[in-house]
Amino acid sequence: MKQSIAEIKNRLINVQEENDPYLKQLSMDERKGVQSLISAWHKRRALEKKEHDKFKEMTFFEEKYHSQGYELIAGVDEVGRGPLAGPVVAAAVILPADFYLPGIDDSKKLNEQKRLSFFHAIMEQAEAVSIGVIEVEEIDRINIYEASKKAMITAVGTLKTQPDFLLIDAVKLNVPYPYEAIIKGDGRSISIAAASIVAKVTRDNMMKALDEQHPGYGFASNMGYGTKEHLQGIETHGVLHIHRKSFAPIKEYLAKSR
Repeated sequence: MKQSIAEIKNRLINVQEENDPYLKQLSMDERKGVQSLISAWHKRRALEKKEHDKFKEMTFFEEKYHSQGYELIAGVDEVGRGPLAGPVVAAAVILPADFYLPGIDDSKKLNEQKRLSFFHAIMEQAEAVSIGVIEVEEIDRINIYEASKKAMITAVGTLKTQPDFLLIDAVKLNVPYPYEAIIKGDGRSISIAAASIVAKVTRDNMMKALDEQHPGYGFASNMGYGTKEHLQGIETHGVLHIHRKSFAPIKEYLAKSR
C-alpha cells in the first residue's frame, strides 16, 4: 500500500542525503504530489548548502584570529546613521568558537521575521552582548559619524566579558584592543553580522516605542528614515525633540518655519 502524501512529507523531514534510498524509492512514484515534494526537498537542500557555504565563508576572519591565539573576538557594528529621527545604536557581540547559525548575514539583507529569530539565537548563545546608544542631542552636537563611533566604543567598553580582539564594520576606533576594520564587514564576518542584527533589532524596538508616543510620523515602519509618510508627518505635526536638527531636511524645515 502506497504511503499518503502527508506521510511522505513527514518522513522527508528526516532525510538528509541525496543518495538516501528512500528518495530513490520515491522517484519511482509518479504522483504529482510526490514529485512536488521531491522537488521541494531538493530546493531546500540547495538552500541549506548555500547557507552553510556562506556561513563558512563568513568565519574567515574569526578563524584567522583564533589561529593567532585570540580567543574572545567581538564583532562591532552600528545602525541608524541615515534616519532623520531617533538615536544611533551600536552593538558588540562575542560569539562562542562553536557558534553555528546558517543564514546569518548583514541585518539589512534579512526580513524582520528572520532578524528576530536570529536575534534571539544570538542573545541565547553569545558569550557577551552590549549596546551603545547615542541620542539625538549628541548626534547634533558632534555629528553623526563621530556619534556612530562613540556608540561603537560605548558598546565595546560595556561588554561584561573583556574581548582580546575586535572585528569592526568599516571604521577605525580609538580602543585599547587590537582590531581589524572590514569594509562591508556585516556581510563578511559572522561576529559583525551578529552585532548588526542585535543593533538593528534594538533600534527598531526603540523606534516602535517612539511611534506609540508620537503617532503620525510612521516611525514603526520607517524607523525614522525620510520616507514620504515621515516627511508628511513633519509638515503636519512639526519637528519633534527626537528629530536630528543638524540633518538637512529638518534644518531646512526649521529655517522655513521661522
